[in-house]
Amino acid sequence: MGERDHCCSTHLIDGDGTFNVTGIDSFMKEVKLSDCGLSYAVVAIMGPQSSGKSTLLNHLFGTNFREMDAFKGRSQTTKGIWMAHCVGIEPCTIVMDLEGTDGRERGEDDTAFEKQSALFALAVSDIVLINMWCHDIGREQAANKPLLKTVFQVMMRLFSPRKTTLMFVIRDKTRTPLENLEPVLREDIQKIWDSVPKPQAHKETPLSEFFNVEVVALSSFEEKEEHFKEQVANLRQRFFQSIAPGGLAGDRRGVVPASGFSFSAQQIWKVIKENKDLDLPAHKVMVATVRCEEIANEKFSSFIANEEWRQLEETVQSHAVPGFGRKLTSILEVCLSEYDFEATYFDESVRSSKRKQLEDKLLQLVQPAYQFMLGHIRSGTFDRFKEAFQNSLKEGKGFAVAARDCTEYSMSQFDEASADVDIDQANWDSSRVRDKLRRDIDAHIEEVRAAKLSELTTMYETKLNEALSGPVEALLDGASDDTWPAIRKLLRRETETAVRGFSNALSGFEMDEVTKEKMVLSLEDHARGVVEAKAKEEAGRVVIRMKDRFSTLFSHDSDSMPRVWTGKEDIRAITKTARSASLKLLSVMAAVRLDDNADSIENTLALALIDPKSGAAANRGISIDALASSSWEEVPSSKTLLTPVQCKSLWRQFKVETEYTVSQAIAAQEASKRSNNWLPPPWAIVALVVLGFNEFMTLLRNPLYLGVIFVAFLLMKALWVQLDISGEFRNGALPGILSISTKFLPTVMNLLRKLAEEGQSPGNANPQRNPPVPAKTVTSGPSNDNGGLSSSASSEITSSENGTEYSSPGPRQKVQ
Repeated sequence: MGERDHCCSTHLIDGDGTFNVTGIDSFMKEVKLSDCGLSYAVVAIMGPQSSGKSTLLNHLFGTNFREMDAFKGRSQTTKGIWMAHCVGIEPCTIVMDLEGTDGRERGEDDTAFEKQSALFALAVSDIVLINMWCHDIGREQAANKPLLKTVFQVMMRLFSPRKTTLMFVIRDKTRTPLENLEPVLREDIQKIWDSVPKPQAHKETPLSEFFNVEVVALSSFEEKEEHFKEQVANLRQRFFQSIAPGGLAGDRRGVVPASGFSFSAQQIWKVIKENKDLDLPAHKVMVATVRCEEIANEKFSSFIANEEWRQLEETVQSHAVPGFGRKLTSILEVCLSEYDFEATYFDESVRSSKRKQLEDKLLQLVQPAYQFMLGHIRSGTFDRFKEAFQNSLKEGKGFAVAARDCTEYSMSQFDEASADVDIDQANWDSSRVRDKLRRDIDAHIEEVRAAKLSELTTMYETKLNEALSGPVEALLDGASDDTWPAIRKLLRRETETAVRGFSNALSGFEMDEVTKEKMVLSLEDHARGVVEAKAKEEAGRVVIRMKDRFSTLFSHDSDSMPRVWTGKEDIRAITKTARSASLKLLSVMAAVRLDDNADSIENTLALALIDPKSGAAANRGISIDALASSSWEEVPSSKTLLTPVQCKSLWRQFKVETEYTVSQAIAAQEASKRSNNWLPPPWAIVALVVLGFNEFMTLLRNPLYLGVIFVAFLLMKALWVQLDISGEFRNGALPGILSISTKFLPTVMNLLRKLAEEGQSPGNANPQRNPPVPAKTVTSGPSNDNGGLSSSASSEITSSENGTEYSSPGPRQKVQ
C-alpha cells in the first residue's frame, strides 16, 4: 500500500478554536500534499449534530473519523474540525468533518463557532456536503433552514464567488421519490438565498454564481444498511476526478496550490477568528506572496549550496573559465525552473513578481563572478594585444597601421569572448569593461608611440652628433675666412639628410602635419645646438688652440719643415704672421655665425690687438678701448661665445705664454751668428795677404811644404770635427775651452791609432781614404757612418713651458 493508500487524519481545529499548525504540517508531509499542485480537492461536511456525518464520511471516503455510539445516547462526538485523507480517490482528496450544528453542548444562542467553522469550510473547500434528514425538508423551523442561512450569510462575507459545489445529502430517504423532494429543496434554498442580506456588489447576483447545487438521497443506515452501502459506493464514484471539467468541482475558482494550503488555512482561520471580512482574492494574493517568497528563498539557498556553482565561483576568481556563460546560464535555469514548477499554481502576478525578485537576487549573487570573468578576458586580451602589436612592429609594419589593426582585432576578440560570458537571464552590459580595455590599449599605444618617437629622435640626433661634432671641431681648429661658411654648408647638408630620413620614418605614425613639423624643427634645432655646443666647447680651449697654431706657424716654414734659426730669418715678421693667424682663430671662436650675417669682430680684434697704432690713428681723438665692452656690435648675446673683454684677456694670456718661444728663437739665432762668425775681419785678411806674400811664394817654390801643410790641414779638420769646436763654443768661450781641453788628448790618440790601423791593412782592395774615427761619447758630437767625418752644428732650444722645439743649425762641412 502506498503512502496515499492509507488513511491519515489530524485534528485541524480543536473545540476551543485553536489551529493545529504542527498537525497540519505533519499531515501534509505524510500525504505529500505539496507535490499535488492544483490537482487536489477539499471536501467538507456540515450538518446538525448526531446526523451521521462521520459515518457517511467513513463509508464514502474510507476515513476513520470517530462515530457516535448510539447505545450511549445522542451526544457531541466531533469537536472542532477534523481532517483526513481520502483513501483510493484520485486526485488527492482531503475531507474535513465539521462539528455538528445545533448541539446542546454549545448552547442555544452560541452560534459563533458554527458560523466560523462554516465560513472556514466554504473558504477552503471545493465541495461542501450538507447532511440533512429527509423528514426536515419542507419544514419552516426544521434544522436545515438555520444551517442554510448560516451557509449563505457567511458566504456573503467572502466577497468573491468561488463556485463551491453544495451537495445536499438527504439521509433516511422515505418512500417519497427524490424527483418530488428535490424541487421542494431547491425552492427552499432559493427562498433562503433571497432572504439573506447581501452586500451591495451582490444584490442581484444569482445563487448559481456562487454555488452548484447537487441533491442526493441515501437510505437509512440502520434500517437498510446494505442498500445504504450500495448507494454510498455509487456516490463515491462521483468524487473520482472531481476537479476535471464536468466533475463535481470542475468549475471551481480561486484554488490555492497544494503547497500553500497549510498557510492559507491558517490565515483564513486567523481572519475568521478576528471576525474580519474575508476577501478571498486578497487572501489568494497573500498566500501566493508568502508561499512564493518561501519557495524563492528555498531556491536561493539551494543555489548557494549548489556544488557546481561554488566550484565555478571559486575557479573564476583565479582564472578564466571556458564556457562560463553557458554553465552559469544552465545553473540559473535549473534554479528558476524549480521555482516555476513549485510556484506554478499560485497567483500569476505574485508568482512573476517573486520570480523576478529571485532572479534579481541570483543575478546580484553571480554578478561578481561575471565581473571576474570579464576582468580575465580584458587582461588576457590586453596581453595578447601587446604581444601582437610588438610582433607587428618587429615585422616592419607602420606604427599607425599596426596599432589600428591590432586594436580592431583585439576589440573583436573581446566582443566575442564577452558574448560567450553573457548569461541568458541577465541583460548585463560589458561596455564599461570594454571601454576600460580600449583605454588601456590606447594608453599602451601612446606609451609605445612616445618611446618609439623618442628612440627615433635619439637615433637621428645621435647621427647628427656623429656627423657634425668631428667635422665642426676640425673646421674650427683650422680657422679661416671659410670656416663658418663651411660649417653652414656642412650643417645644411647633414640636416637635410637627417630630416629626410626622419620625415620618412615619421610617415608610418600618420601624425598631423603640425606635430610632424614641430618634431622636424626640433631636430633642426638640435643640429644647430650641436654646432653651437661644439663651438662653445672649442671656445673654452681657444688659448690652447691659439698656442698650437702659433707654434706650428712660428716653428715651421712654408714647406712644413722645422725652422733652423741661421740668423737670416726675420723673426719679427714670422711672429707677426703667426700671431695674426692665431688672432684669426680667436675671431672665428668669438661668435656663432650660422645665420650668414656679416660682423666686424675680426677687424676690431686686428686693430685693437695686432696693429693698435693703426687703430689709434683711425680713431684719433677717441680714447675709448674698442674691446672694453661685454658685447659685439651686430652680434646678439645668444650667439656670443667670447665677449670683447674676454678676447682681450685671452690675447694677453696668449702673448705672455708665447713670448718665451720668441725669445728662445732670438737667442738661438744670435748663438748661430756667433758660431758662424770665425773668420777675421777684412783688414786683417788684407794685412795677412800683404805681409805673408813672401811665405806664400816660398810655399809655391817648395811643394813639399804644401804637402805638409795639407796634411796638417786634414789633421786639424779632423780634430775640428771630432771635438765639435763650433758646438762647444756656442755656449761661450770659457766653457768651450774647458770642454775642448778635456777631450783634446783622447781625440788625438784616437786619430793616431786609426791611422796606424789603416797603414797595417795592405790587403784591403778598396781602402778608405778617410776611415771613420769613433768619437768618445763625452760630448754630443755625432759620427758619420759612411766613413766620412761630418758635423752638424745645430743646437736645440726647447721651451719646457710650451713644449715647442726650435732648431738653430751651424755650418755643415764634409772632409774629403
